[in-house]
Amino acid sequence: MQFASIWREPPMADPLILGIETSCDETGIAVVEGFSVRSSVLASQTEVHARFGGVVPEVAARAHVEAIRPLVHAALTQAGVHSDQIAAIAATRGPGLSGALLVGFSFGKALAWSLDKPFIGVDHMEGHLFAPRLEHAGYEPPAVVLLASGGHSQIVHMRAWGEYEVLGQTIDDAAGEAFDKLARFMGLGYPGGPAIDEESTDGDPAAIAFPRALRDRPYDFSFSGLKTSVVTSLEKAKQAGSVPPLPDVAASIQEAIVDVLVDKTFNAVDATGAKVVAGGGGVLANRRLRERFAAAAAERGVDLYLPTPALCTDNGAMIGAVGAYRLERDMVDTWLQDVDAGLRLG
Repeated sequence: MQFASIWREPPMADPLILGIETSCDETGIAVVEGFSVRSSVLASQTEVHARFGGVVPEVAARAHVEAIRPLVHAALTQAGVHSDQIAAIAATRGPGLSGALLVGFSFGKALAWSLDKPFIGVDHMEGHLFAPRLEHAGYEPPAVVLLASGGHSQIVHMRAWGEYEVLGQTIDDAAGEAFDKLARFMGLGYPGGPAIDEESTDGDPAAIAFPRALRDRPYDFSFSGLKTSVVTSLEKAKQAGSVPPLPDVAASIQEAIVDVLVDKTFNAVDATGAKVVAGGGGVLANRRLRERFAAAAAERGVDLYLPTPALCTDNGAMIGAVGAYRLERDMVDTWLQDVDAGLRLG
């Protein structure tokens, strides 16, 4: 288990929110003031799950139990505040792995109860919608936002903060899941997105014409066909004794996924007339995806707001930001609220 501090910003005037994120395999704790980050610390389980080739839910939950208390202490210390100064506690309610969610949600609720502070359950995907605002003051709705991670791929029309319409989503594998599965098939390890991104650096993205699915559905995604195509084509190439270079395969896979994500996101930009486009989720850390997003936004003359990679992946700061927004509007939760592993945005 690796602990990493992300940053600390100077004091501000807004209420302090403790944000807790444990939806999958990252324990993220942060202290935020409005949309300003005072501290953000993370315990990564990547090395733990790498030996299994993917996240093992029971292992993830146990790792959260071990990490959460010292991380809360570290976040408060780095923010230079005492727990009594926290105005509210926000924790991820869903979607995610039930056991993992329960660790952070229960800890947050118990801590809020003991401190006599408001408690706020947060939609993990809404956290990703808020993430760009932590670094970009100009990021304001209306906007079209791509949310892409290991478990989710969605295009969201954010008409206002708290007002969302999911225009399209994956009908099978999420983009991050496709990266993980294909990287494992090619022996590149876990997590698959960064592995394929790195391997593709010296590859030709046009070397292999992998399919782009659902061209007749402007906002929905499907990546299971890509997975099948890659496996089939490489097995045939192996039998024929003409296996293409691994960097070319990686670059071609990446380009196929990026093509679809960019094209469909900007279909939504064109259809809605949005002047702001943004992204969130671990897949948005992909180098090629960020390049293509920047080019497409510049071509259309729209503003682009992407979080830095540290805020693309799961983190407590984005949960704290949603908590700050909801506390300002007195949208706090009762002690009876529970986790919802299948929670849907909106």
